[in-house]
Amino acid sequence: MPTLQTLPLFPLQTVLFPGGLLPLRIFEARYVDMVSACLRNGDSFGICLIAAGAEVGEAAIPHHVGTEARILGADSKEPGLLEIVVTGERRFRLHDHSVGKLQALKGEVEWLPPIPHTEVPEAQANLIPLLEKIVADLGDRVPTPHRFDDAEWVGARYAEVLPIQPLAKQKLLELDDVISRLEIIQQYLDQRNLLSGAKGG
Repeated sequence: MPTLQTLPLFPLQTVLFPGGLLPLRIFEARYVDMVSACLRNGDSFGICLIAAGAEVGEAAIPHHVGTEARILGADSKEPGLLEIVVTGERRFRLHDHSVGKLQALKGEVEWLPPIPHTEVPEAQANLIPLLEKIVADLGDRVPTPHRFDDAEWVGARYAEVLPIQPLAKQKLLELDDVISRLEIIQQYLDQRNLLSGAKGG
């Protein structure tokens, strides 16, 4: 059996990828409490795409693969409202979850192994110039270091910005094969004539 860790969960209608940034406005009491505790203790929480339910009200049912969220900054300009920025760290697999006070979710999670550095293959090299332009346009919304030579990083940054359904982003998050992820992204962009340059062979 894998070693499991208890992690507070924040189910959302969005997908967080390792190495990405996500600004959040927190106003529900359960999540204000969760974020406040994380800030006090230096802890992280988990972000999962909602499989069924909504972001507010009753506890939603989360997808089984999510990403650890580490708080980089927090501000409170109004009572009962927290504005935070998180970065995505490790992926996890959710084995079980429970609903607690105020419909707050906690999960029993298994940390997925980190994906080793994999060079972007020559066949997908034409993805890099477009991503370099996107990252330059986004500025500090894409944290450094920028690893344009790393297939996992390149795929994650594309997956964040592509105008695709959250469920499609979830499928990309769940893929362990980062080259397959690049091939899917490349096909999507090719079909829309957004890539220049021929694919290598």
